[in-house]
Amino acid sequence: MKLAIITGASGGMGQEEVRSVSKAGYEIIMACHVMEKALPVYEKLKAELGTPITLMHLDLASFEAIRKFVEEVKAKYDHIDLLLNNAGTLCHIPQQTAENIERTVGVNYLGHYLLTNALLPLMGDGTRIVNMVSLTYKYGKITENLFNPVAPKNFNRFTVYSDSKLAFFYFTLDAAEAWRARGIHVNCADPGIVSTNIIRMDNKVVDTLCDIFFRPLIKTPKQGAATMLYLALSDKTEDLSGECFKNCKRTKPKASVVNSPQRELLRKMTKELLEKHHVDWHIAK
Repeated sequence: MKLAIITGASGGMGQEEVRSVSKAGYEIIMACHVMEKALPVYEKLKAELGTPITLMHLDLASFEAIRKFVEEVKAKYDHIDLLLNNAGTLCHIPQQTAENIERTVGVNYLGHYLLTNALLPLMGDGTRIVNMVSLTYKYGKITENLFNPVAPKNFNRFTVYSDSKLAFFYFTLDAAEAWRARGIHVNCADPGIVSTNIIRMDNKVVDTLCDIFFRPLIKTPKQGAATMLYLALSDKTEDLSGECFKNCKRTKPKASVVNSPQRELLRKMTKELLEKHHVDWHIAK
């Protein structure tokens, strides 16, 4: 049976992805962070779908948690056919990962970078990887301070979120090039603006007004998940790699973004950071 791993699978879009991927005939690993929130979702989906679904803990803000997750997967499975890197965070106040890395960047980019590379030995010809980016990647910047914690007075949630999504976009392009010869297809999906918890501002007045006036005008989780699912399951996209899709259609990123020196800077900084923390288990063997 084909195996799919979906990060952030208990969230709004994640649940829709579990439903569609399960109905397509895959066994699913729901990789989730907050288990007390994920457990009732898992139980609901398992009862609803009646297909093989496993709930596993994954904290993308911890190198050690990622390593343990990968080891557990490798102990139970010998292949991965589909990886949906769907999880994401938008911190409202400055926060850090277990390794003292800015948390939004640490989860959205670096955590998925480590996870995907570490799982690579289980992937082969025909494996699909879909990374959830955002329209905000167009406004991101890669600087030498990307991984550094941000002082409260300088913190802007949307700036670090955009930076994290640009980094994730560059990772998609690099992975597609590096793994093309192995028959692994890596693409990214822009879901648009979706009515999920990530748009909450932790302000009762603002969030209430958003619920009343804004959410009815934006995409539902099912609509937001559609592009990622199209890249994951459609016969029309099975041979594509290194592409970015929005509304189930290919978009063409600006050449100035794709070829920016920031892309090489990200590679360099990522390599140096992982060497600093002695993280060598992520390298495919």
